[in-house]
Amino acid sequence: MSKNIVVLSGSPRKGGNTDILAAAFVEGAESAGKNVTLFRVADMKISGCLGCEHCFKEESKGVCVLKDDMPQIVDALRKTDTLVLASPVYYFNITAQLKQAIDRIYVLVNEEKTIKRMAMLLACEDDDIDTAGGAVAMFERWLAYEGWESAGVVIAGGVHNPGDINGHAELEKARALGREI
Repeated sequence: MSKNIVVLSGSPRKGGNTDILAAAFVEGAESAGKNVTLFRVADMKISGCLGCEHCFKEESKGVCVLKDDMPQIVDALRKTDTLVLASPVYYFNITAQLKQAIDRIYVLVNEEKTIKRMAMLLACEDDDIDTAGGAVAMFERWLAYEGWESAGVVIAGGVHNPGDINGHAELEKARALGREI
């Protein structure tokens, strides 16, 4: 069972369906006594990875050359056992804001991670949740690469306008995932 959870929420729309879905997850997790840190990455200054591998050099191991808000996420990830990705589905995948933060987690590639499991929360305008297939494929590939356990995926389909998710069963699924994770 998880004790420390980091949620990376990639929605650029404050108060939208992804925020509501993530809040339900956080509510469930905190009600079960877990420590949750949520980052709204769209509100943060996070630059794209340069691929320069400065973070792999012995004298700067684990430190990125870019000076932005990413170190607070990296520090939190170094202390967590569970990572949760939350995003609306944009063109069959996660948002660019969340992908940018994920790319910057590259700084941790050569470190032994405390993360053991990962979950995903997706809000999708389309009623056909297969539209989220690209996001789910990325999630599954990352799990396989890291050797982490999947804690679950919650996809809320048919939600576009802010608040459309209210009353959807996926909110309770997100709360339950938070409690059980």
